[in-house]
Amino acid sequence: AFPAHVHRIRDLGLHDRVEWLGRVTAEAMPALVASADAVVYPSLYEGFGLPALEAMAVGTPLVASTAACLPEVVGDGGLLVDPRDVAGLRHALEAILADGGRAAGLAAAGRRRAAAYTWERCSELTIEVYRSVLASSR
Repeated sequence: AFPAHVHRIRDLGLHDRVEWLGRVTAEAMPALVASADAVVYPSLYEGFGLPALEAMAVGTPLVASTAACLPEVVGDGGLLVDPRDVAGLRHALEAILADGGRAAGLAAAGRRRAAAYTWERCSELTIEVYRSVLASSR
């Protein structure tokens, strides 16, 4: 699948550093993200940024976009770069791959950041919003 991507990776001389997997099943994603050296998530628009949160939760160093909600979700748990800044994305990824200490620091910060996002906390905040709306409508 996606032969153009495979050719582009080869043409750029990245075939020894990048493995194109094509479409990956949802079931395979957690293990794949956990085994990655880094996750790069240059999204232009996000409603929440769950893929970034998933990477942080398993301790995979993250490079994420400065767009939409990602700075709020990621905080200090990853490196934030303008998604249109190709050189900036490359620099951030290279910084993680070249510096094991930095990668480990980001992994630890990401885990801490992700720990604040639980389904229990989400339900508590949702209930608070409902109560607030009901109280203001009375």
